[in-house]
Amino acid sequence: MNGPFETMLAAWAQLFEPVHFLYLTGGVFFGLVIGILPGLGGIAGLTLLLPYVYGMEPSLALAMMVGMLSATATSDTFPSVLMGIPGTSGSQATVVDGFPLAKKGEGARALGAGFAASLCGGLFGAFLLSIAIFGVRPVILYFGFAEQFMLVVFGLSMVGVLTGRSVFKGLAACCVGLMLGSVGAAPATGDLRMSFGSTYLSDGIPLVIVGLAMFAIPEVIDLLSRRKAIVENQKLGLGMLTGVRDAIRHRWIILRCSAIGSLVGALPGLGGSVVDWIAYGHVVQTSRDRDNFGKGDIRGVIAPESANNAKEGGALVPTLLFGIPGSGAMAVLLGGFILVGVEPGVGMLRNDLDLTFIIIWSLAIGNVIVVLMCLGLARPVALLTTVPYTVVGPFILVIVMFASFQATRSWNDVATLAALGAVGLLMMRFGWPRPALLIGFVLSSRLEASVYQTAQIYGLSIFERPIALVLLALTIGVIVLAVIQRRTNPKEEVEKLALTTRPLQIAFALVLLAFAGFVAWDASGFGFMARVYPLSVATLGLILIAIVIGRQAMTHRVVPELADSSATAPRETPLGLQFAWFLGLGLLGYLVGFPIAAGLFLIAYLALGARLSLVKSVAIGVATSVIFMLLARYLSVAFPAGLIPDMLNAPRWIGG
Repeated sequence: MNGPFETMLAAWAQLFEPVHFLYLTGGVFFGLVIGILPGLGGIAGLTLLLPYVYGMEPSLALAMMVGMLSATATSDTFPSVLMGIPGTSGSQATVVDGFPLAKKGEGARALGAGFAASLCGGLFGAFLLSIAIFGVRPVILYFGFAEQFMLVVFGLSMVGVLTGRSVFKGLAACCVGLMLGSVGAAPATGDLRMSFGSTYLSDGIPLVIVGLAMFAIPEVIDLLSRRKAIVENQKLGLGMLTGVRDAIRHRWIILRCSAIGSLVGALPGLGGSVVDWIAYGHVVQTSRDRDNFGKGDIRGVIAPESANNAKEGGALVPTLLFGIPGSGAMAVLLGGFILVGVEPGVGMLRNDLDLTFIIIWSLAIGNVIVVLMCLGLARPVALLTTVPYTVVGPFILVIVMFASFQATRSWNDVATLAALGAVGLLMMRFGWPRPALLIGFVLSSRLEASVYQTAQIYGLSIFERPIALVLLALTIGVIVLAVIQRRTNPKEEVEKLALTTRPLQIAFALVLLAFAGFVAWDASGFGFMARVYPLSVATLGLILIAIVIGRQAMTHRVVPELADSSATAPRETPLGLQFAWFLGLGLLGYLVGFPIAAGLFLIAYLALGARLSLVKSVAIGVATSVIFMLLARYLSVAFPAGLIPDMLNAPRWIGG
């Protein structure tokens, strides 16, 4: 049996085999495209990729998925700098100084500095992950079921308290995810919970649907409602190499912010939504000359970009070592592991160490490849700045619906996507942390299995195991300290939205409360082994959601400067109207089949919503329908049958 160093070198050589390198490069290119398109990001990109890695050889699938993640964290610099729209949640801070630099004609300099910082941050994160594998592996191999169970509980508590401004909202959202994960057959008994007699729900809700509903749908709908115009006549300018030299000159900023990104990324739940702001705040506070920040300071690009890429390596530490996702994207990646038959944690470090190093090297090599791609594509991508998002967004909605079919290839996928998409949209609108729900959903089955294993093997003797007791104490301590901190700093607990929306916030929380009540009622009808987990989670959820409702009902004021700009920024069209377009796409697809519906939807939206000429709208719509028909006919891509084509016995590739 090879030692760790021999395995590491063998994994390096394996990645450069033609087939492996091709899959890695393909994942990087896909991530490059996902990062360039505003409104998607690592979570949505991985979710789109999941159906295609099912059954794939594990090393190839892992190389592709990790390559995609490494690329997304770099290519999201394009829309942040050139369009003033964050490509992903991890590139929000880049907009502050990157976009002003582009408006000054220094877009190339900002991109050069951002790509160089991203490369350094990504390599730093991969290096940290390598050190963690060698340093922590001997300890992890001593973890039993009891320690793994308490570790999952500790990770969930971290997710709950760190993913939002409100501790109770974060923990409640996590419980909602755990409850959604309990839909379907109980692992211990096979009893069908919350299935409503539906075969579709008996297998549980597909991860692809939950990931798209929580992130892709809300982000795209939100951007479409703002009708943000991408900058007209934007010039990239010169100075790409100047930006690289800026990054070298500020190498200590890159090193510090990469360390910050790695450490924050390793904390479950924090991840990309805050790491860029932490790094940006650090560089502002440690700089003597701060006057130019926010007006086009290159340091304001370097700091968040290095942290944003380094966080991927940091987030992989708890994901690989403990099976606890360090971010929302890692939660989806964890689902990808399961699809290809890989179980992170003790088993992976003991039996699949070669795959662990495949992931590490894919992260490092992927960062190098994507930076080279980005430098070469900078000028062509700059042409996207002349395209309004109202033209790009409808295509993304079509792609999202296309991806949802890959779960079970039925219209139930679309119905579930629409229902959970509405929940995700309202969570975004009312300041509920969506990563907490997604991570809770992903860990639900593992937590339930751990409950049974721990109860059967250890029983109450779990409280006699030192490591388990330490993790329990840390869990309680994290929650208590978070609550105390919020009380001593009331601004941290201020609701994100204006007081006038309080009735709507309370109404939404009441819906979640009703869902938790239904889960508890449904679970009470089963035997002990089938009901103990959902009933426990639902009871905890009822308590936490009730606390949230009580706090919302007693809210009398809002601190304006803490209002969530993404929630309160003016919109040209309501969120509900844009969501209605998506529902219309689904309904139209059910009637006439997806290939025809996609074309008709684009014609209608581009002509009415984006105000494109009718000729161009029709040409784009027809071309889209033809592409999907060709995919169905010659590549055996399956779509659920439309009602009318099915009645007319139309060919499958048309929608029958």
